[in-house]
Amino acid sequence: MSPSVPHPPFTVLDVGGTTLRIADYDPTTGTLSRTLRMPVDGMARDPDAPVPVLQQRVVEQLAREVEAHGGAPRAVGVAFAGPITAGGLVLAAPTVWGGRGEPLPLGGLLTERLGVPVTVVNDLTAAAWRYADTEEQPFCLITISSGIGNKVFRGGEVLLDADGHGGELGHWTYDTSPGAPLCDCGGRGHLGAIASGRGVLAAVRRAAVADGAGFAASLLAAAGQGRPERVDNHAVASAVRAGDPFTTAVLRTTVTPLAQAITSVFTSIGICRYILMGGFALAVGERYRQLLVSELTRLGCFGLDADAVDAMVSLGASDDDHGLIGVGRLLGARLPAPAEQVVR
Repeated sequence: MSPSVPHPPFTVLDVGGTTLRIADYDPTTGTLSRTLRMPVDGMARDPDAPVPVLQQRVVEQLAREVEAHGGAPRAVGVAFAGPITAGGLVLAAPTVWGGRGEPLPLGGLLTERLGVPVTVVNDLTAAAWRYADTEEQPFCLITISSGIGNKVFRGGEVLLDADGHGGELGHWTYDTSPGAPLCDCGGRGHLGAIASGRGVLAAVRRAAVADGAGFAASLLAAAGQGRPERVDNHAVASAVRAGDPFTTAVLRTTVTPLAQAITSVFTSIGICRYILMGGFALAVGERYRQLLVSELTRLGCFGLDADAVDAMVSLGASDDDHGLIGVGRLLGARLPAPAEQVVR
C-alpha cells in the first residue's frame, strides 16, 4: 500500500484588540503548531487613524500574515473580537479599529485575496467550539476579562441568529441608577461594567476610599503602597487567592449580578453546564468558581443543592489558545474532508 499524503492543515488566526496570533491547526490531531504572535495594526498602534484606514490596514495585515505563514492551507479560520454575521460581515470592532464604522465583509475580502475559503467568527464563538468535542451536554461558555461575554453551544452549533445576535450577557443592564458604572459601549449599569475585571477593579478602588481602615488592613494596601489608585487586577487576584477578607467581600458583590445573569440563562433555556474563562476569572482561579457557586446556590434558582450546582460550573483551560483551537475545530466540522490522496 502506498503511503497517503497528509491533509494540509488549516491556518487559524485570533485577532484581538492588541495582539494577532496565527498558527497551523491539524484537524486530525486537534493540535496547533508554528504559532506566532504580533501586534495588530489597529487602534492600539495608531489611535488617531480614521476607522476606514485602520480597517484597510487590518485586512492587509491578516492577508499578508497568512501568505507569509505559507504551507498552502486548505482553509483559513479567523476568530475576531467583534460581532460577526453568519456571512463573515464584521459589524463592529471597538477594540480593533474603534468606533463602529461601516460593516466590513472581512470573510469575503480575505477569500478573494487568498484564493481559499475563509471563515470569520466572533472570538468567543470560536472559543465555544474548543469545548464542543469534550462536553457531553449543551453548555454556556462565559468569559470574565476586561469585559464579559457568553456563548451557548447546543445542538451542534453556537446559538446565534444570522446577524450575529446572542451571547452578550455583558450588556445586560443590571443597575438602572443614573450613577451606575459606565460600560465601554456607552451604556450604564451593564453586567460587564460591574463584574468584569475592570468592573471589579473599579469596585475595589471605590471600596478602598469608602472604607479606609478596611483597605489599610488588607493585602491590597501594601500592593498599592497605601494608595487605592495604584491597586491593579494582579493585586486583586492575588489577594483573593490568599483569602484576604476585604478584597473577597468586594469581589462577592460583583459575582452576585453574574450569578443572577446565569440563572436567567438556566431558567430561560435550561442550560445546566457553565464553563468560565477569561483573564480575570482564571487569574483568581478556583476561588472565583467557588464564590460563583456559592451565589448560585444562595439564589436557589436551580432548585439544586450546593453539590449539584458545584458540578455544573468549571474553569476553562488556562492557556490563550481558545480562539485558535476553536476556529480550527469549527472548520473541521463545517468543511468536507478532502479526498484521500495516495503517493504512487
